[in-house]
Amino acid sequence: MKSFRLALILSAACIAAPALAQDAKPSEETARDDFHNRDNGRDTIVVSAAGLERLDVLGGTSVLEGEALLRNLESQIGDTIAKLPGVSTSGFAPGASRPILRGLSGERIRVLTDGVGSIDASAVSDDHSGTVDPLIASSIEVLRGPAALLYGSQAIGGAVNVITKRIPPSVPDEPVHFDGIVAGDTASNRIEAGASIDWRLSSEMVFHIDGSHRETDDLDIPGYVATPALRAQLLDVAAEEEEEGHLDEAEEFREGANSYGVLPNSQTSTSTAGAGFAWHSGQNMFGVSTDYYETKYGIPGLPGVGHVHAEEHEEGEEEEAHEEEGPVSIGMKRVRVDVRGAADLGEGFFDLVQAKLGYSDYTHTEFEGVETGTKFDVEGVEGRLELVQSNRNGWGGSLGMQYSNVDFRADGEEAFVAPNTTENWALFAVQQYDIGALGLQAGARYEHSAVDVDFTDGTNLSRDFDAFSASAGVSYALIEGFEDDLRIGINGSRAERAPVAQELVADGPHVATQAYEIGDATLTTEKAWGLEGYIRGSIGQVLVSASVYHTWFNGFIYLDEADVAPIDGLEVFEFLQQDAKQFGVEGQLKVPLVDGDGFRLLGELSGDYVRATLDDGSPVPRIPPVSGLAALEAQLGHFDIRGEVEAYGKQDRVSEHESPTEGFTFVNASVAWHPFEGNQNLTVLAQVDNIFDVEGRRHTSFTKEYTPLAGRNFKLSARVSF
Repeated sequence: MKSFRLALILSAACIAAPALAQDAKPSEETARDDFHNRDNGRDTIVVSAAGLERLDVLGGTSVLEGEALLRNLESQIGDTIAKLPGVSTSGFAPGASRPILRGLSGERIRVLTDGVGSIDASAVSDDHSGTVDPLIASSIEVLRGPAALLYGSQAIGGAVNVITKRIPPSVPDEPVHFDGIVAGDTASNRIEAGASIDWRLSSEMVFHIDGSHRETDDLDIPGYVATPALRAQLLDVAAEEEEEGHLDEAEEFREGANSYGVLPNSQTSTSTAGAGFAWHSGQNMFGVSTDYYETKYGIPGLPGVGHVHAEEHEEGEEEEAHEEEGPVSIGMKRVRVDVRGAADLGEGFFDLVQAKLGYSDYTHTEFEGVETGTKFDVEGVEGRLELVQSNRNGWGGSLGMQYSNVDFRADGEEAFVAPNTTENWALFAVQQYDIGALGLQAGARYEHSAVDVDFTDGTNLSRDFDAFSASAGVSYALIEGFEDDLRIGINGSRAERAPVAQELVADGPHVATQAYEIGDATLTTEKAWGLEGYIRGSIGQVLVSASVYHTWFNGFIYLDEADVAPIDGLEVFEFLQQDAKQFGVEGQLKVPLVDGDGFRLLGELSGDYVRATLDDGSPVPRIPPVSGLAALEAQLGHFDIRGEVEAYGKQDRVSEHESPTEGFTFVNASVAWHPFEGNQNLTVLAQVDNIFDVEGRRHTSFTKEYTPLAGRNFKLSARVSF
């Protein structure tokens, strides 16, 4: 069945080929908008800060696009960008995996859609899926380091911005423009397809429609579901149950310990649909879009623990009935509306005003078998207005304001956060001044946050926070020219984050952490002082990017085990504050080893390391290990042949309440075929990941003890544009 599905994918690509062959020369607009860029290693900067030519003020910035995006495409944003230096992913389940940047995650990393927050519950818990499907992304920006200046205090650790075309950025040259993708794999029996169409209504108006669907089965894994340590514990429990006469329970624990080859309850199903309209006239524009996102995915459970066995009773009492809980799954639906506009202000001090507004209505339901469990509802709005300055003798920038209001409600036995409303408003300015080869950047942001909580007993809590963030940097062009641009620089930043409702008032069992969480209503803002030095740019075809950074946190908010008795069988964890420090390095080098007539051989090296320590000397939990990637890519005629080694070190620098994680190395290979000379509008990609079927587990995952990564995985995909 799996090979049959892959054959269908290749057939779909071949059916599309004759239509493409009729027009071997794409228009300039098509060439720019399509997703088939072969030379996709350059750190292209899609400027998210209006009025700035570079985002050096933010630290390292990367864009995943073109063939690299197709090759790394996964069902979750976190998994899709995980190979970039300085990036990891939470890896809670195949259907739920959030980005981790420089070891920071959750409420310190913002996931955005076209510069506006995702407005969902994905940051509340690692078992919550994001609401942005990589299938509809034209590119993905990764902003490492403090992005609070642009996107708010919850981006103190960085931001991931998914660029879509739901509000078309321009009017296509052709009357109708089509983009489509179809893909599948063998490890999860994945089959997915997505398509978008842009209709040119006039020289100034365009209509867009898109949709996608993905289905996966339980994930194939290379070995046991459980780690050796967990297997030993489960077998010990099975022996104890057997001694007590609980034979059914003993067998269940034994089966859990011996579960092998497939990760149970890891299936996913996701569908999206969207439509948009845009009017463009010079720099003036107006656009609106709406989209619907629906997913259902399984949550792999701790082997053998989903079973509740009979308790001992007084003589004469009947034994309590044996209860079997069904597997846990999550169903989520989200409707979103976005509005965007820009107006040309002429040649004054400000030459452009632009606005973005997003509204989201999100519902997330957790199921135990067919029984409905906890339900989460999030409804919110976020908007930003920016005035873009005219560039005057090397001086440019923008001033802006941002507002958001989000209502959060949770109902059910595991609703560990009380209903709350969070309101934020902010003013910000980002400036850049170039004097020859010297570049100066600076920015500041003031943000006010108000958190209002309504407890079930009728009481309430209101907290207000004022956060100030600022950044300044200087860079110097070592080499500057038409093809060369190599800069060194140093940035200093001061970022501040207000605590969120979960950190303030959590009080209940949390499935993702397998703990009873308790918040602290007295928490203050978290402050981060940072320094970063870097070198970035190109010398001809050689691309280099390297950063070293150090951050000092004042009042770092974290979760730690409390010295109290368990509640409802769960260990109690509480949110605490303590100073902390973070140090890291990351880098990437891409070099053309051979550049001959019709043949190119490219080499790539990248890696990262981060170390984070609390003030008491203990490590911050779930920090990713040192990692690296080495690749060779040959471009020969219509083919790109790539091999890569992806290595992760052992992480044994762990906090008191986490276990070490063994290192692992994956070897991957791919072949991309561009069948038409001078036309890149069809890409067929065959690849195999983890060729040697190695077991790997992410140290950053709460479920690493029983959620390994996929085994050997054959993939086939095709992307077509015309």
